[in-house]
Amino acid sequence: MTLVWDIKPAVRTQSALAVRDLVKRYQSAGPAAVDGISFDVSPGEILVLLGPNGAGKSTTLDIATTRLPATSGSVHVAGIDVAADPTGARAVFATVSQRPNLDRSVTVRQNLTMHGAYHGMPRRDRHARADELLDRFGLADRAGARTDTLSGGLGQRVMIARGLMHRPAVVFLDEPSTGLDVQSRLFLYDLLAGMAAEGAAVVVTTHDMAEAEQLAQRVAVIDHGRLLALDTPARLVRDVPGSSALSVTLAGAADAAAIAVALERLPGVRAVESTGDLEFRLHTDVPATDLLAALRDVVVLNGLTLQALTTETPSLQDVFLRLTGRELR
Repeated sequence: MTLVWDIKPAVRTQSALAVRDLVKRYQSAGPAAVDGISFDVSPGEILVLLGPNGAGKSTTLDIATTRLPATSGSVHVAGIDVAADPTGARAVFATVSQRPNLDRSVTVRQNLTMHGAYHGMPRRDRHARADELLDRFGLADRAGARTDTLSGGLGQRVMIARGLMHRPAVVFLDEPSTGLDVQSRLFLYDLLAGMAAEGAAVVVTTHDMAEAEQLAQRVAVIDHGRLLALDTPARLVRDVPGSSALSVTLAGAADAAAIAVALERLPGVRAVESTGDLEFRLHTDVPATDLLAALRDVVVLNGLTLQALTTETPSLQDVFLRLTGRELR
């Protein structure tokens, strides 16, 4: 299914979302829930905000979507200062909450048309737009149903469709896949990719590492109100020290302890773990491929043969744990 979002060309800017030195304190003498965060999101980009509970992700979104005032700093959505012109800002972004917030007293279609009316869409336009979105989201046969009869996945589709009624330039989604089954989750991922492909900036918060890796063009890791890292998933993973590993199985007559010492002396090897007779796991601070020539020298000099060689690469979870730690929150 081809999804066309028809993003408003008039509000496209170099940065669809610009966050500058953002600070939020709930008490003047207390710690900052958001502590000097700055980042940009371009039109057509999917940015995932990743962080533990209480890290500051949702507070950042609440400020960007005018729910909370900032203590200092600024947020501009499609060039509009959300503090100076919250009404204008709300006209160019959409928010999809983690919790269902559909109007249960009216139908699916009415949820969409009422949202269009709120944003000042003429009656003919909002009804045509509702029909278009219901069709694209596979909801046409549920248009007359009350929303309290829908499954979680269908309800999520309705919330996203409702948010897109006024053709927003930026879409904020807070934990959007929580509670969804596999099919609904994949449908959601296709929707988000479709929005970005048509020029919308998409900002997602999640705790799901696999989801972040699959969705994000860039990932922002936030903890204790600070931005700890911001880059593509591939670059974040590439730059993790000490997370690569090389498993080696050797054959021949040699003292395993002496071989372990020789392997530990290789440049870039942080530690060597013996996993069996002449079987070793090398924990490295460099890509495993950088060790192959030096490893071959150890094997040849000791009259051994290499039986098996496997590499383990770091993941986004390794990045996350390295930056935020393992303690429970």
